Amino acid sequence: MYTEYWQLQCLPFENTPDPRFFYQSPQHQEGLARLSYVVESRKGAGMLSGVFGCGKTLLARALFAQLSAARHRMVYLANPLMSEVELLHAVARKLNVPNLPDRRSDVLVDVLLDGIGRALRDNDRDGKQTLVVVDEAHLIHEEQVLEELRLLLNFQEEDRFLLTLILMGQPELKDVIDRHKPLAQRICMGYHLTPFSKPETAEYTRHRLTVAGAAQPTLFTERALALLHDSSGGIPRRINQLADLALLAGMGKGAKQVDEALLQDSLASIGV
Repeated sequence: MYTEYWQLQCLPFENTPDPRFFYQSPQHQEGLARLSYVVESRKGAGMLSGVFGCGKTLLARALFAQLSAARHRMVYLANPLMSEVELLHAVARKLNVPNLPDRRSDVLVDVLLDGIGRALRDNDRDGKQTLVVVDEAHLIHEEQVLEELRLLLNFQEEDRFLLTLILMGQPELKDVIDRHKPLAQRICMGYHLTPFSKPETAEYTRHRLTVAGAAQPTLFTERALALLHDSSGGIPRRINQLADLALLAGMGKGAKQVDEALLQDSLASIGV
């Protein structure tokens, strides 16, 4: 591990959704503000899309981090590749609906919806808003799964929804939702994340180094940062992978900084 060599407190470029490392670029600020509005205003549904590795999951974690546990009950579904019954069962289980059948053959949609409805009303009476986030939602192609998601939004009082649904996925998510008009009409707001610009890539890299405790966040030279952007396409996940590799290589060579030549050698070693 190279943290001691570079005088870091932790690894700066792990591809995990750690809210400490959330970099609030202008577009990530806007995306977070829109999702926060959907939740705090108790709207029915919102949508966040973006290319793979652009920080959607981390943005959702940042949203979770700023919500009060005393006022919100959060359900996060990382894998939507399931039938409509399996999806409702997963939501019901995470809401601690009691007496759920163990065998799939014993599970009825109406029973699951009734249990979810009771849990939502109980949360509402306790002063808690229920938030359901479905990640990788672009993978949903079964019409019935989309219909069941829409039906969840039927749980409402006269002045508010009892559940707020956030759908996240790659750019094709918009096409998936548009094909299901009843669900599309329930989405009050959406946002699309794009890769970082060259200046944003540099600021993102420095930000993560600072959070990791770097005494000097300029461990990468300006020319190295420019190459890092060109090689990664400005996609945060790819930036993390390449920057991590460069720091490891720099330790092996006894470098004081990651310069363009060192980064180029690191890229060549993995065929980039």
